[in-house]
Amino acid sequence: MLKSLFGGFGKKEEPLADFSFLGTDMHSHLIPGIDDGAKTIEDSITLIKELYSLGFKKLYTTPHIMSDYFRNTPEIINAGLEDVRAAIKAEGIPVEISAAAEYYFDDGFVRKLENEKLMTIGSNYLLFEISYINCPENISDMIFRMQILGYKPILAHPERYPFWHNNFDQYKTFRDQGVLLQVNLNSLGGYYGHDAKRIAEKMVNENIVDLLGTDCHHMKHVAGLQRTLKEKTLKKLLDINLLNKHL
Repeated sequence: MLKSLFGGFGKKEEPLADFSFLGTDMHSHLIPGIDDGAKTIEDSITLIKELYSLGFKKLYTTPHIMSDYFRNTPEIINAGLEDVRAAIKAEGIPVEISAAAEYYFDDGFVRKLENEKLMTIGSNYLLFEISYINCPENISDMIFRMQILGYKPILAHPERYPFWHNNFDQYKTFRDQGVLLQVNLNSLGGYYGHDAKRIAEKMVNENIVDLLGTDCHHMKHVAGLQRTLKEKTLKKLLDINLLNKHL
């Protein structure tokens, strides 16, 4: 009787059904054959169908640009984007896709920043990543330079850089400098290990997450996203004014 009056004891909270609360995925690798993401157009379509089924209606795909490895250019990326758009249309998938880039912080990036118009999410959101081995000594200077040039810097997956795992204040310092922080959804599900999960959860709890991305490269990431939906931390994101929904 008491159990029925109070709705039952130990009732499990239902996980989120999908990621539709985000609407837009702003970090993925869906253009085939130009980086370590999708290999073929068939791969691209499979991944896009899966992301759509997970609740995403708009995608910003962000191929790597790295001077010594993925020497992509706006021309290469935009040509690949048109191929993907044509395939999406042929398949009748009701999803919108645009392209930006994930710039690797190296000497080539410094030159591009000074001499080229960079590929951005929206009009001026600039996604960049750094080495997993160490933080560039001139990162603060370069952040300031990006801002002077009219860009809004987004640091990709900061929770995955091991040299900050015992220095959480660094994430707050970046935000004080005007850097937006983008967490990978799969970090919350433990895909990248315990430390990345711990930091991602702490960032959510302290409300210093600005954007979320799938960083989807392949079907293993899709499987990880499906597992991440079961994470309790995900529901806390419903109360954060994430930029995804405004892109």
